[in-house]
Amino acid sequence: MNIHFKFRGIATLVLVASLVTLAVCGCVSGSETSSKATTDTTTDTTTTTSTASEAYTQSGGTETSSNQAFTASNTDENGIKVTNGGTFILSNSTVTKTGDTSSNDNSDFYGLNAGVLAESGSAIELTNCTVTTNANGANGVFSTGSGSSVTLSNVTINTSAAGSRGVDATQTGNITCTDVNITTAGQHCAAIATDRGNGNITVTGGVMNTAGDGSPGIYSTGNITVSGSIITATGSEAAVIEGKNSISLTNVTISGEKKCGAMLYQSFSGDAEVGTSSFTMNGGSLNASVGPLFYITNTESIIELKDANLSAASGTLLTASADRWGNTGSNGGVVTFKAENETLTGNITCDNISSVTTILQNNTTLTGAINENNTASSMNLTLDSTSTWNVTGTSYLTSFADEDSTLDNLKDNGNTIYYDSNSSTNSWLEGKTYTLTDGGQLTPVTGSQ
Repeated sequence: MNIHFKFRGIATLVLVASLVTLAVCGCVSGSETSSKATTDTTTDTTTTTSTASEAYTQSGGTETSSNQAFTASNTDENGIKVTNGGTFILSNSTVTKTGDTSSNDNSDFYGLNAGVLAESGSAIELTNCTVTTNANGANGVFSTGSGSSVTLSNVTINTSAAGSRGVDATQTGNITCTDVNITTAGQHCAAIATDRGNGNITVTGGVMNTAGDGSPGIYSTGNITVSGSIITATGSEAAVIEGKNSISLTNVTISGEKKCGAMLYQSFSGDAEVGTSSFTMNGGSLNASVGPLFYITNTESIIELKDANLSAASGTLLTASADRWGNTGSNGGVVTFKAENETLTGNITCDNISSVTTILQNNTTLTGAINENNTASSMNLTLDSTSTWNVTGTSYLTSFADEDSTLDNLKDNGNTIYYDSNSSTNSWLEGKTYTLTDGGQLTPVTGSQ
């Protein structure tokens, strides 16, 4: 195990106390401005309570410490770095990081220049600590590599420059947060994030705020589970999933003030495997100040909602369409949208290379038009007998299934719903036109339409 402390500008009494402590662990060498303590033991349960300055590194072994003030100011330097299967337990301490990264990619993927870094199967536990970074490419807390983990309890994380996420896990690293408060101010600084090689993050409680452009509350290229948190993104989407990855929310209050509410997409940058994106929400609320509440492009996706409070100021509930990612002509969005016990408001829109399947169950109500401009490659709707569609405009469906054969759960408001009589799923309608309660119609679409 190698443990490194560097001291700068420490009062004489504190320095003497520190040197005595270090002498117990091993040896002291170097000058006052850059001294190092090392030991070859593989297990150490020493508890350090003296005040330290400058960066801390540990290779292997176990260390427990408290009441520390770690500071890293050099380029590419971590405030705390634990490697080679080491375990570091820290409480009632602060970590401060300045000094920009020399490689944005290495900061994003491997935690270079982060405030706190666990790598190569190591574990870090922080309790009642504060982590502050003010440098480009200085993520707050980072876990990377198989078996690496960081556990945070009652921790505050603040980052202020670009490319500095709050917590970030990559290469199957793990992070667990309990009552962690996160604030980020720079561009591309999600509060909760995973990056290349996947990562796993579990969050319980806490308040997260992001302000920068391209800084959603949550950005997932792995598996992120959040419960009981309050998350606000004032410069970006509330949440983003890239590729074959997931976000699961339980009783979370989350909002985005730019672009949309939640975006599910595939960039083909190499950061996320190609596959089905999964967004699950149980309870809580999701709000979008602009754009659709859900936006799907260049990926297949599943969205599942239950008992959540949803709102989109734009009046668009969901949009699936091509965008700037992927290959033109094959970069639309494909989404299965399931809702249980939901009150949904807003239109569902889709372009000619995208498809949407909407399933409304267990007392769900949708108020809006579906595929109003008849542009969708495929637009499918299933209603159970307890759910209602309150139709606000002309709508076009490729397939329509309804457990209520009387069609009383279609509140047409005088609008017409067109269905494709050539689709086998619509055979139960027998190609007929049905006059609905308020004078609108459910009728087959014709070639001219």
